[in-house]
Amino acid sequence: MRRIPSSLPKKIFKEAKEHYYDNLTGHYVAVHKLEFNNKIREFALTYDKKEDVIEIITVHPLKTYQKVTRTKSGRWQKT
Repeated sequence: MRRIPSSLPKKIFKEAKEHYYDNLTGHYVAVHKLEFNNKIREFALTYDKKEDVIEIITVHPLKTYQKVTRTKSGRWQKT
């Protein structure tokens, strides 16, 4: 278990400067860098948008290569 604080997803969503649409899953992804466990980490917040409602699906730290490979392959498209 990562023990991600419950306030973190909202912070990531509000402060993220990068938002993508995941063509494989049909979900949206917000990417934001912040301090977690005394390290600066990049996080991915997966969510759905339905009119004015944002439904958070999951949040997790990104591995170094994940964002690069998913954007280069076209899986993640900037919104």
